[in-house]
Amino acid sequence: MKNQKHKVIIAGGGFGGVKAAQELAKSNQVEVVLVSDYQDFHYHASLYHAATGGSRAQSMMSLKDLFDKIPVKLVVAKVAKLDRRNKYLVTSSGKKLKYDSLILAIGAVTNYFGIKGLEEYSFGIKNYQKAMELKTHLHKQLIDTGQPDYNYIVVGGGPTGVELAGVLPGYIKQILKKHCLKNRVVQIKLVEANRRVLPNMPRSTSQVAARRLKRLGVRLLLDKKVSGETLDDLIVEGVPIKSHTVIWTAGVTNNPFFAANKFKLSENGRVEVNEHLEAEVDIFVIGDNADTPFSGMAQTAIRDGHFVAENILRRIKEKPLETYNPKEPVYLTPIGPHWAAVRYKKWHLYGRLGWLARRFAEFMAYRDLEPWWKASRQWLAADEVEETCSYCKKI
Repeated sequence: MKNQKHKVIIAGGGFGGVKAAQELAKSNQVEVVLVSDYQDFHYHASLYHAATGGSRAQSMMSLKDLFDKIPVKLVVAKVAKLDRRNKYLVTSSGKKLKYDSLILAIGAVTNYFGIKGLEEYSFGIKNYQKAMELKTHLHKQLIDTGQPDYNYIVVGGGPTGVELAGVLPGYIKQILKKHCLKNRVVQIKLVEANRRVLPNMPRSTSQVAARRLKRLGVRLLLDKKVSGETLDDLIVEGVPIKSHTVIWTAGVTNNPFFAANKFKLSENGRVEVNEHLEAEVDIFVIGDNADTPFSGMAQTAIRDGHFVAENILRRIKEKPLETYNPKEPVYLTPIGPHWAAVRYKKWHLYGRLGWLARRFAEFMAYRDLEPWWKASRQWLAADEVEETCSYCKKI
């Protein structure tokens, strides 16, 4: 069957999966099927903003729109099993998807480290639905009690936790005003098990970020471990802190699909891959799932998707495969309105200039997946407000 197309199944509708699909679909030698849990692409870097009054348009893009006029078949399903012998990817509904090459980019999942009560009682912003649950809770709690929560607690001092903690003081005060509850004391705490926030960044960046959070009114509880959560309290170092608003951002782990399907995993739980990002013959693993330097970053996922797509095309043409060379990304962490910390290798930038750099990076991220006019519309949505609360809609 000389004219039969090479079938590529891509599991995962994030940056890596979408980029790989778009690149492969340019070839008339390839048939591309993308499998995703969701009908929408979630831009995780802006979910903290969506949870605190930002527009849905900035955080989500329809996968159907991303593949408009691009020959990519979209299957909305959760992947469950891998039949290596017959080269099938099997969904949770039992549907079998035949592949010649397989790209796995299914992202990480929340890790609660076995801490009792967290999964049941805490909130999160891992996806858009979770972000909306948090936003709804913030408003409902004010409607039900007529006053702020005892404490608003963010657990995790990494980029996501710092970003969220940075906008919470302003957002809580804003919605208090809209709910006609002015001049109330608001307690916002950030709990981190390490001795500093942004522990994977240089110490100087951590110090600047900590000072910024304190200026915004966030109390830092550093070198403190969470041991449990109940309906009314978060237990930190054995001490209960009263709260009905605990937001867990402290950990992720690799998707359980890989352990369940007996992939070779490294000590950090990610999949071991070779110099072509192959875990096994014709099975590529990219983005958050691969044990590569800088895994977990959107910039890395985009690059991985492009790289693997090119290598699959090279294999089809019987050309030698390129070798993967990791590239250090730019770290951009917004902390409150119009302020960000930026690090690239030895270069550091803070404040409003950092914020402008972050905004430029956001546009480039959208532009990597969309035409410039669609990317511009998405980018400008950062200034839009979106509330579902009936009280706030009156303002």
